[in-house]
Amino acid sequence: MTEHAACSVELGDLGIDQGGHLLVKRALRAVSVGTPIAVYGNAPELAVHLRGWCRAQGHDIEIANRVDGPAAVITRGSAEVGRWRGADPTGTAATPEEHARAHWGLAGRSATVESGAPDFDFPLDTRAEVWVEEAARLYAHAAASQWNPATAIAWDEPFDLHDEIEDAVVQVMTYLIENETAALVIPARFASQVHPHFREVMQLLAIQAADEARHIEVFTRRALLRRPKLGLSTVGGQTSLKTLIDEPNFALSSMLLSVLGEGSFLTLLGFLQQHAPDPITRQVSRLVGQDEARHVAFGVAHLKHHVSKDPTLLGRLADAIERRHDVLANTAGLNEEVFDALVLLAAGSWQPAALHSGWEKVQVLLADMGQGRIHRLCKVGFDGKTAEALSALHTRNFM
Repeated sequence: MTEHAACSVELGDLGIDQGGHLLVKRALRAVSVGTPIAVYGNAPELAVHLRGWCRAQGHDIEIANRVDGPAAVITRGSAEVGRWRGADPTGTAATPEEHARAHWGLAGRSATVESGAPDFDFPLDTRAEVWVEEAARLYAHAAASQWNPATAIAWDEPFDLHDEIEDAVVQVMTYLIENETAALVIPARFASQVHPHFREVMQLLAIQAADEARHIEVFTRRALLRRPKLGLSTVGGQTSLKTLIDEPNFALSSMLLSVLGEGSFLTLLGFLQQHAPDPITRQVSRLVGQDEARHVAFGVAHLKHHVSKDPTLLGRLADAIERRHDVLANTAGLNEEVFDALVLLAAGSWQPAALHSGWEKVQVLLADMGQGRIHRLCKVGFDGKTAEALSALHTRNFM
C-alpha cells in the first residue's frame, strides 16, 4: 500500500484537528491529481478525522489497519471535486471583466470565489458604465496629493481687510461650502454602488469624497476666521444643488456634477486665487483647485469611455442637461449676494472705476466657464455646435 505513495507525512501525536491537516494539504499540493501519499501518526481518532477531512476536500482515502504501516493513504482528488467544486475565478488582477457577478461580492479581482457565496447588490457592475483606464493612475495621484488643512495653509499669516471685503469673502465661502457638500454626498453614494471588482473606481470615488470633506473644512475655517457665523444660503442655490443630489444615474450625475458643475467650479477657484484679497484665501483656492482638477479629469475620462462603448449615451446626457435646465428655469440662479461679492473681490475697492472693472472681470469669468464647459463636452463626444448649446443651458448657479 505504501510502495506507490509519492511521499509520506509524519504527524506523530499531532491530530488533524490540531493543525495536522496543514501538513497533509502541503504534501498534496506537491503532487499531481491521482497521486497517493502516505500519512503516519498515532493521534487518537486520526483515521476518523482523516476520512472526514478527505471527504470534504474531495480526496480518496484508504485506511490502513496494520500497526507497522501508515494510518492512511490519500490520493489527491481533482480541484473540481470537493469543497471547491464549482468555484468561480474573478478574472485577472490587471484587467476587470466586462460584467462583475453578484456572488463575487467583496472578493478582490483575480480571487477564486467558493461556490455558494451570497449575492451582493452592487448596481454599478459593468465595465462599460464605470470603468476608465486612467482610474488607477488618478487614484495613485490622489493618494499622493493629500494635504493636511492644519499645516498646508498658513492660517496665522497676518492680513488686514476692510470689513465689507471680509464679509464678501465669508459670503463666497458660505456658497462654496454648500457646493462642496453636494460634491461630497454624490461620489460617496456612488462609491457604495460600484462593484468592488472595479476597485480603482470605487477607491477614486471614496478619495474624491475625502477631498470634498477637506474642502468643506478649509472653506469653513476661512469663513469663521474673523467672523462668528457664515453668510446667507438661498433657495435658488439649494434648489440647484438638490437636482444634482437627486440624479440617480451614475453617468448622468457625472455629466452634471463633474463635467459641467465642478468644471465651472474649477474656473471659479482660479478666479478666486487671482483676486483673493488675502493670502489665506489664495492658498485655500489654489489647493482646492488642484483636487478639483483631478475630479473633473475623472468625470471627463469616465464619460468619454462610456460613450465609446455606447454612443447612444450622448442623447441621454443631453436630455439630462435639458431636464435640469427646465427644472431650474424659474429659479433665481446665482444669488445676488455671491455675485456682488465676486464683483467686490475682483474690484478690490469701492471706487466706481474699480467696481466697473470688477464687474467686467466677473463677465470674463462667466465666459471662461462657458468655454471650459464647451471644451469638456467636446472631449466627451459632442460636436461643437451641440456642446455650445448645452453649455448655455447649464445652471446660472455655476455648480
